[in-house]
Amino acid sequence: MTDPSGLQAVVDALAADLGCPVLIEDAEHQPLWWSAQGSVDEVRMRTILHRMVAPEAKAMVRRLQLTRATHPVRTPEIAEIGMRERWCVPIRSGGTHLGYLWVEDDHGQIGQDQLPRLQECADLAADVLARDRSTYEDLTRRRSALIDRLLHDVDEEAARELAALEHLAHDVTVVVRAPSLAGGWKLPGGMSVHVWRPRAAPAASGRALPLVELREAVRRAACTRRALAVGARLERPSWDALGVWRLVVEAPESLTVSEIHPGAEVLASAPRTDLLATARVVLDLGGDVATAAEALRVHRTTLYYRLDRIQELTGVDLRAGAGRTDLQLALWLAAYRQAGG
Repeated sequence: MTDPSGLQAVVDALAADLGCPVLIEDAEHQPLWWSAQGSVDEVRMRTILHRMVAPEAKAMVRRLQLTRATHPVRTPEIAEIGMRERWCVPIRSGGTHLGYLWVEDDHGQIGQDQLPRLQECADLAADVLARDRSTYEDLTRRRSALIDRLLHDVDEEAARELAALEHLAHDVTVVVRAPSLAGGWKLPGGMSVHVWRPRAAPAASGRALPLVELREAVRRAACTRRALAVGARLERPSWDALGVWRLVVEAPESLTVSEIHPGAEVLASAPRTDLLATARVVLDLGGDVATAAEALRVHRTTLYYRLDRIQELTGVDLRAGAGRTDLQLALWLAAYRQAGG
């Protein structure tokens, strides 16, 4: 017996014969199959309707070491959370714990002679869950291999195979989110790839790209995340909103910071790190001294002193002088490259 629908019939028959509610959960306490007869306690109702388990119930599972048990275990009542006495049969396949079979029995209806029936049902559940686990693991391995190919090159064949594996259209488009979100395929570096849906929130990688261009989508997401990490002020955390920061993230390696403005390296090498930080803040605020003083949490007199010192070192008056744009871009590029290691 390895058919999931057949297992539901077994659960229903077992509950009817015993006169007790039966529930099968996975290892994370998510309900999979349950009987539809008889009254159930509050814990069972929350598990089925809300897919949540009380902390006290989880603590009891840990205390009794139910994940390691190899035979039916009778668990105590926990009155404060409305949990009745019941039997628990851990579901195992070989040495792997796959879930639990629970049978409410607060009136002691189930005797030792009936426990083999509970174990038999748990064994049938183990067959189904082990098969599903094997199928899932095989799917995960195949998906990971295809994603790895797409991350290394534009691979039309890999894109077609992945779309077919996931039952998606051959021309599906995707976005990459950074940090990763649930519901997507996990990627290295704490990112995830998602099939594009209309009206979805903006993604770090920007507009959706064909699946075959996954590598480019990942690059865009990584660049956006890196720009944000070094202080880019964007309307939204997306490649499409980088604006002038695109000049920074796309700058060729052959272009040095000093070629844009030598003042950036002068400030970076200065003994006082506050001058570099002050320059970034003042320039990013468009030379607004009052707002910059608040952001830096310094007295305006102190800020004026720093501005004079920055002008001496770089030749740029951050309040209104020429060269401010060049220095700002140079500071951005320096910070962006430093963040990349």
